[in-house]
Amino acid sequence: MPVPPDPVLRAAVRWLERLPASGVTRVRSLFTTHSEFSDITPTQYDAAYTWIREMGLLDEPHRGAPVHCRVFGVAMAHSGVPWFQDADLLIRRPDELPEDALRAAEALGLVQEEAYAQISAMWGKVDTEKRSQIGSAGELALVELLSETAEGRVEHVAAWSDGYGYDIYVDAYQHSAHLEVKATVRVERLTVYISRNEYETMLRDPAWELVAVRLTPDLQLAAVAVVPKEWIARHVSSDRTSRGRWESCRLDVPPEVPVPGIPSIAPILGQSAPDLLRGVSVP
Repeated sequence: MPVPPDPVLRAAVRWLERLPASGVTRVRSLFTTHSEFSDITPTQYDAAYTWIREMGLLDEPHRGAPVHCRVFGVAMAHSGVPWFQDADLLIRRPDELPEDALRAAEALGLVQEEAYAQISAMWGKVDTEKRSQIGSAGELALVELLSETAEGRVEHVAAWSDGYGYDIYVDAYQHSAHLEVKATVRVERLTVYISRNEYETMLRDPAWELVAVRLTPDLQLAAVAVVPKEWIARHVSSDRTSRGRWESCRLDVPPEVPVPGIPSIAPILGQSAPDLLRGVSVP
């Protein structure tokens, strides 16, 4: 859905400002009969009401960020503009805002700094929700595949607790693997977030592996690779003093770094194990 036209954005703000005190019928009547609101047509008011309902803005509590900020943030996050999914990389300062964002901000009376702050907040919210959904799907897909093909016991320990420092436990004979799974649907960009607990588990546990899983848009397993522990250790944050401690670190992994498949579990893979576990991606 594209960014709504300027009048529809302004009409959306008017709806959200007045609906808490009056019903839809009364507010619509106000917009269509009072000269103060005649700068926007009845059709545009109707389009704005449909839009805020579809975007879930009518379900949000009537508190927190001002309505014009919420309208702007939702318009950017759900517009399908190609830059939004990479906003963390493409927009580092207010003066780097794209033209469509600047146009919408001006229509809603936001200055550049306000628009930048709202985009950052919405990107973080959307990114967190997507990562959670994709992460869970990646873990489950890998658990299922390993359960079918690994000659041993496979346990999805993250389903019990996040305190282990890894997500999947694989044990066969005297061979074990502790797999921390990071999933993505992106083909050319791998960004992972590693917690302090996961990192410290990596340092003390020789069976720990960070497994990057790529899913198709419909969340089917497409590729599996391991990010070497040595590379992780070189690029995580460091505590500069005893009074500061990092708890989560974001890593942008170059495409040449991951090693295809999961080499550490090769000895316990059955003959039916697919090529992607052995290092060959599905087209």
